[in-house]
Amino acid sequence: MTYSANPVEGEEFVGRPCWYVLQVASGCEQKVKSTLEQRSRTLDMTERILQVAIPHAPVVRIRKDGSRQNAEEKIYPGYVYVQMLAVATEEGQWDIDDEAWQLVRNTPHVINFVGSQQLRAGGRSHVKPMPLSETEVERVFQVVIVEEPKVKVDMAPGDLILVIAGPFKDFRGEVVEVSPERSKLKALLSIFGRETPVELEFTQIQKES
Repeated sequence: MTYSANPVEGEEFVGRPCWYVLQVASGCEQKVKSTLEQRSRTLDMTERILQVAIPHAPVVRIRKDGSRQNAEEKIYPGYVYVQMLAVATEEGQWDIDDEAWQLVRNTPHVINFVGSQQLRAGGRSHVKPMPLSETEVERVFQVVIVEEPKVKVDMAPGDLILVIAGPFKDFRGEVVEVSPERSKLKALLSIFGRETPVELEFTQIQKES
């Protein structure tokens, strides 16, 4: 596989930094990031493999007792972003060199670059890494900067709850609808012997074991 010619010995790489996307084994994003960073340093390729990132966004988790826990969550599970030095080809495209491609592609738990399928001699296909556009890069990393913390709650329709705050404190009920984007849920509470739907804040309830 050939993308762009390697520079002659003693010549520095000249190009521009481009972001590429790697598909990796589920749950191995951090392992890939750490291994790739270590390998690029060990093999003296930090001028070609510039950054490795796993975009995260802040979330607030509501525990079973109703308490809040600040945390971070991967925006795109199963993917790792790597910024690499790309050089211009005669066709006017920006490609990475074979050595850098091999280092990244052969990193444990890396499945492949995200790109376009291209046919090789003999009818076999390979994935040609495609750099993200500036718009795509801004969209991915802007989320990390400006997104308000999302609220995650360990509750689902059918769960039993106890109201611990507000006008319905000490009432028990059953969850019928969860709205994480609004940090609220709807539950059926037994009020004066009748099942009454009531909207509650996540912080007003706790899950019954």
